[in-house]
Amino acid sequence: MKENLMKTSVTVIGLGPMGATMARTFLAAGHSTTVWNRTAAKAAPLVQDGATLAPTAADAVAASELVVVSQTDYRAMYDSLGGADLKGRVIVNLSSGSPDELRRAGEWASEQGGDMVTGGVMVPPPGIGQPGAYVFYSGPEAVIERHRKTLEVLGDVTFVGTDRGLSMLYYQAQLYLFWSTLTAYMHAIALLGSAGVSARQFFPFAATTVRELAEDGPMGFLKEMAEAIDADVHPGDDHSLRMQAVGADHIVAAAREAGIDTAGPQALRDLFWRAVDAGHGAEDLSSVIGVIRAPAP
Repeated sequence: MKENLMKTSVTVIGLGPMGATMARTFLAAGHSTTVWNRTAAKAAPLVQDGATLAPTAADAVAASELVVVSQTDYRAMYDSLGGADLKGRVIVNLSSGSPDELRRAGEWASEQGGDMVTGGVMVPPPGIGQPGAYVFYSGPEAVIERHRKTLEVLGDVTFVGTDRGLSMLYYQAQLYLFWSTLTAYMHAIALLGSAGVSARQFFPFAATTVRELAEDGPMGFLKEMAEAIDADVHPGDDHSLRMQAVGADHIVAAAREAGIDTAGPQALRDLFWRAVDAGHGAEDLSSVIGVIRAPAP
């Protein structure tokens, strides 16, 4: 009991699936937890578990130095906390938004006398507080360090820099990689499915490709590409971009023949050929970074 009394109190604003799980996780770890949600009924299960429901968002902010926000977007935070006294408060906003939105939110909090920490949660709600969970954080490092122990209840605290927009850039980069990989996987399944191959039959081959991308060795393209991009050296001796662009033409043709959606393969094909047209045809696939960084008008 003494240990629980020494733990930091925390407020959670927003009780959707993510926020409710965060509040429940704080409670389970012994933190005195105050909650508030625009629809108060969502707080009932948490109150039964020991949380305190604040009558207003301002009261919720007043209850704890550490205020964790998990709402639909940053506009919801302004609507909820617009009348609250933020002096001396640390607002950890784990909502989604654009990097510039997060930077402006940090300025707004500072004007109100508070500290803003931004974050991107890299697990779905059931993964909160579980092994492997992690959250990208950016903002004042000293503030994050002061509350590290409490925030670690949710997952590993991964500090990426003082620029408050960085946490969201990391978050969105990871999401884009995740979504585009799984979408490409679905395209591949549909392509093979047109010939009667089941998703289960294809799975072991797809799993091998994805696993090997991250490994060291001849198929470790992620590391190899990172090094090539940082060095801006793109040798295409073994497999030129022009060869791969022609291969992308064939994937589009195969998708068309299979009667499946061609938008994804076509976008990839067009990107490759733009890079070839920009003079990178004899270089490696990593040279495509040039047209990604300087998109066509």
